[in-house]
Amino acid sequence: MSEAGLERVFMEQRPMILRLLSARLGSRDEAEETAQELWLRLQDARPGPISDPAAYLFRMACNLATDRRIAAGRRGVREKAWQAVQPESGEYPDAERGLIARGELQRVGSLLDAMPERMRDALVMFRVEQRPQKAIAQELGMSLSGVEKLLGRAYRQLVAGLADPVMEPAAQGERGQHEVDCHER
Repeated sequence: MSEAGLERVFMEQRPMILRLLSARLGSRDEAEETAQELWLRLQDARPGPISDPAAYLFRMACNLATDRRIAAGRRGVREKAWQAVQPESGEYPDAERGLIARGELQRVGSLLDAMPERMRDALVMFRVEQRPQKAIAQELGMSLSGVEKLLGRAYRQLVAGLADPVMEPAAQGERGQHEVDCHER
C-alpha cells in the first residue's frame, strides 16, 4: 500500500483511533497528541506492502500509547524522587543564617590560612579533594601514620579555633603553630 493509501486509511479510521487512544491513555488531550504523533510517523514511514492497513495503524497507535504510559510512569518516579530531595520552605536559610554561615566560612578560611602549609595541604587533600591518606603520604613524602597525626592536629586546631569565639585568626595561627612545634619535637 502506498503512503497516500495509508494516510487515507488513517483519516477514515481517525475517530476509532482516537477512541482507542482515549481508552488506553485516559485523556482525550493525550489521545489527540498521540494521534498527531502517529500522523507524523506515517509521514516519515516507508513501510513495505501492508496487507491490512487498518490493523497496522491500530497496532502503531497501541504501541505509541504504551510508550507514552511507560514514559509517564518513569517521569512520575523521576519527579517524585526529585521532590523528595528538594528542601522545604523552612529549610532555606534566611538572611541571618546566611550571614552567620558566611562568617563561619570566612573563619574556617582564616584558620586554614593560619595553619602550616603541609598541614593545610594534607587537610585540603583529604577533606576537600577526598584523596586517600596513602596518596597524601606519598605526595607529601611522609609515612601514613605521619599523615594521620598531621590531620589529627589540623582537626584539633580547627575545633579549637571554632570553639573560641573571641580569638582572632592570627592568634589562632600562632597557637596552632605552637601546638605543631610541640608535637614535632
